[in-house]
Parts: sequence; structure tokens; C-alpha cells
Amino acid sequence: MKRYSAQIALIVALAVSLGISLVSNSIDAYYLDIALTVGINIILAVSLNLVNGHTGQFSLGHAAFMAVGAYGASIFTLEASSKVIPMLGGPGAFATGIAFLIALIIGGICAAICGWLVGMPSLRLKGDYLAIVTLGFNEIVRVILQNTKGDGMFGGPLGLKGIPPHTTFFWTFALATICIYVVGSMVNSTYGRGFLAVRDDEVAAGSMGINTVRYKVTAFVTGSFFAGLAGGLYAHLKTTISPEGFNFMKSFDIVVIVILGGMGSTAGVVLAAILLTVLNEFLRDFEEYRMIVFSLLLIVMMIVRPQGLLPSLPFLNRKKKSA
Repeated sequence: MKRYSAQIALIVALAVSLGISLVSNSIDAYYLDIALTVGINIILAVSLNLVNGHTGQFSLGHAAFMAVGAYGASIFTLEASSKVIPMLGGPGAFATGIAFLIALIIGGICAAICGWLVGMPSLRLKGDYLAIVTLGFNEIVRVILQNTKGDGMFGGPLGLKGIPPHTTFFWTFALATICIYVVGSMVNSTYGRGFLAVRDDEVAAGSMGINTVRYKVTAFVTGSFFAGLAGGLYAHLKTTISPEGFNFMKSFDIVVIVILGGMGSTAGVVLAAILLTVLNEFLRDFEEYRMIVFSLLLIVMMIVRPQGLLPSLPFLNRKKKSA
């Protein structure tokens, strides 16, 4: 039974997400928006935790992959979904859902390709150098999007508007559940032990014959793919996106969630994503002080509890003593 516990939990979580989605019309729009934002932040945090926490790298450009996914999914929805929906039987919940799923997958694939292009050369670097490269990539994506023509495909500085609000409770938390399941399965598998080996001691892992670059690129591409999915969900939730919404501060917010939750702890980053998203909503009327509060919170956590809210603890393998 333990062997299939993760699969059972996945199915139960998907069923619960579908059930809540069916009655989501009775939920206040304000609280539903917060809940959907929580789900999107969970995907972003868990995917970044695969790179920063489980593999021991330090990426500061996660918002760039979110932006690629958001724009890729939105362009498909605005330009191509009108041609795809009639092929699926015309307007309807099924056809619209399939078209939205295709848009999300396209956004995720675009983000994964960018992750591979950035990861192949940059992940041979370590520590601060990798952080600088990913930060630079974040700014490159933002500047490119911001300097496109306003009447072009990307909308220029004003971004894209009129994106259909397809993001629902089911799509958000179903993908969040799948993200948690995939990351957990990768890390806890025999193959996934390589991620932990690279994190603990990259030199020792390389001397044991582990292809450290391949593991780092795999984690980077996987994290980028889920960041792209989160970007697609975000775009179809807010219905309007602009380059400034994916700047360095967005990447910083995701990094803060991972650090506060506990590097390498999936449960910790999920809890931190919930708490910080709700806290951010409380601070909406004090936007100019938001970063001060977050910075102070980060300092206090590093002093009081540097391992995070829920640190990742190894299982204790106890052997029975012989009589």
C-alpha cells in the first residue's frame, strides 16, 4: 500500500480540486483570486526548489521563465485558439478546456526550451556566477518584451490585454498537485538521488562518475517548464500581462518563499507560499513598505530558524538489534 501512496494522494487531490472547482461560483471572487494566486505561487516555489533546494544551485531568474510561459500561452490563446476550438466541436467547456491545456503546454515547452538554452552554458558555473547569469537573463527577457512594438505580437511596454479568464480552481491546483508529485518522484527516485549528491558535494559526485551538468540541466529544464505553466495560469487569471510584472522583484519573491519554507523541503515551500501570499494581500494598502517587511522577515528567519519553516529531514533507518 505504501508503494502506491503517492499515486493515491495525487488522485485524491485532483478529485478534491475538481469538486471545489464545481462549486467555486459560490465562493467570493476576492477570496477565489487569492486562492488561485496561492496555487500559482506553489507551482513557482516548488519548481524553483528543485533547482535551488534539491540540486543546490542558485537561480535568480525564475520570473523570466514564468514570463515566457505567460506570453507563449497567451499568444496561442489570442491568435490560435479560435481556430482550434471549432476543430474540437465548437464553443463549449470541453473544447475550451482542451485549447487552454494546449496553450499551457505550449507555454511550458517554450519556457523549458529557454531553460535548456540558458542552462547548458551557464550551469557549468557555480555559486554567485550562476546567480548573476540567471539575473541577467531575467532582465534580458523583460527588456526584449518591453522594447517590442506596441501593435506587435507581444504588445510592447503595455503588454497583452483581453486574455480570456480560463484559469479555474481545478486547473490551478491540479497542476500544483502534479508539480509536487513530479518533483517529489524525481527527488525520491533512484535517479533523483543524483540531484541530492550534486547538492551535497558536486566535486565528490563528479568523482563518483555522476554527470553533474546533466543533473543540473535536467533540474533547470524541469523547473523552467513548471514555471512556464504557472505563467500561463497567471496570464489567464489576470487577463492582462506586461513585462514589468516579471521583473527581478518577482524572482526575488519566489526565492524568498523557497528560503523561508526551507531549502529542499517541498512541504515547507508549500506552507511558505500560502503564508507569504496571504501576507502580501494584507500589505496591499502598504505597498511601499512590503519589501521592508519581507526583508525583516527574512533576516529574522535566518537568525531564529535558518533551516526554514519545515526543514527537509532525512528518514531515520533504524535497524533492529539482535538479541
